[in-house]
Amino acid sequence: MCRNIRTLFNFEPPASEDEIHASALQFVRKLSGFNKPSKANEAAFDRAVKDVTAAARKLIFALETQAPPRNREIEAIKARERSKARFA
Repeated sequence: MCRNIRTLFNFEPPASEDEIHASALQFVRKLSGFNKPSKANEAAFDRAVKDVTAAARKLIFALETQAPPRNREIEAIKARERSKARFA
């Protein structure tokens, strides 16, 4: 469903612009119900993706934590194990 909307905060290396944009795009798609908007809605859709990307970027880089940064590979392994246990 929203496979590109992932936790992006507190990872080493930090979230890339592409990851933030992919999450914003998936969020706007989910909200609007459009995978690809019509020509009439394209400008509003693109503006929404741009605005959500900017808001997500501001949030991610404004947050603070005392926890050590997480490792992407380890988190991916944990997610696969949870999925295996859930659907096995």
